[in-house]
Amino acid sequence: MDTPLELNQKGFEALIAALGYADAVRFIKQFDTGTGDYTNDRHRWLDAFSLDDIWADIKQQQVVEE
Repeated sequence: MDTPLELNQKGFEALIAALGYADAVRFIKQFDTGTGDYTNDRHRWLDAFSLDDIWADIKQQQVVEE
């Protein structure tokens, strides 16, 4: 049984063989979890808006697009 390091190396080598180096890296980058706490950030951005505020903004956008 391979160690986690050996498994990662073999897996990445298989990706390179199948996709080429650039696309293998692009594939791996899809799984980056990023930074921050989206849930807390979302509450900070949206909790200040009421449903009436959101509805008014939607109506305003519709007027602008017409």
